[in-house]
Amino acid sequence: MVLNWDGTIIYVDPVGGKEAFSDYTEPDMVLVTDIHGDHMDIPTLEAIAVEKTIIYAPKAVFEKMPESLQNKTSVINNGEITNDFEMTIEAIPMYNLRPEALKFHEKGRGNGYVLERNGKRIYISGDTEDIPEMRNLQNIDIAFVCMNLPYTMTVEKAADAVLAFKPKTIYPYHYRGENGLSDVSKFKSLVETKAPNIKVTQLDWYPKK
Repeated sequence: MVLNWDGTIIYVDPVGGKEAFSDYTEPDMVLVTDIHGDHMDIPTLEAIAVEKTIIYAPKAVFEKMPESLQNKTSVINNGEITNDFEMTIEAIPMYNLRPEALKFHEKGRGNGYVLERNGKRIYISGDTEDIPEMRNLQNIDIAFVCMNLPYTMTVEKAADAVLAFKPKTIYPYHYRGENGLSDVSKFKSLVETKAPNIKVTQLDWYPKK
C-alpha cells in the first residue's frame, strides 16, 4: 500500500520488487508490520529505500534485517509512540485470537499502526483478528482493515470490530487468503446496514493480470 499524505509518501509492507512501485514517488517512510514474506520483503526494502527513507518496524522485523536496512530503521513496538514527518506514529498490537490461528500471529510480535497528523487519524490493521485494542480505537478517520482466512479474520468479525470503533471511512485490504478473495461486498453490507454513516470503500487491490 502507498499513501500520499499531504506530500509525505508512505509505503506499507512493500513487496514485489522495485518494479512494483515504478509508478510511485520514492518513500519518505516505510511501515513494516510483521516478519512474514507478504509484509517483510528484504529485497524490495533494499530496492525502494533511498537515502531519505526511514523504516519503522517492530523488533522482530528489525532483527531479521541486514545491517544496511537496520541503519535506516527506527524500532517501534506495541504501545510505543514516536513523532516524525510532522505526525505521530503509534504501534498498535496485531495478533490472532482463534486457537487454531494462534500460530500465525502471536501477540507482541507485529504492529498495526495509527498515524495522526493535524487531528486526522489513520489506522492500518496489519494481520490481526478483532482484538480489543482495535475495538477500543477512538476518533479514526480512515481505517484499513484485513480479512483473509485462515490467517486473520472473517468478514463478519471484521465488520463487528469496525462497528465497535466506528471509523469514518473503512477500506477493506489484505483480503486474499488460501481459498481466494474474501467477500468484501458482504462486509460492506454488514457495516453499512448497521452504521450507514460509515463509508466503506472497496479498492481493486488484486487486479487480474
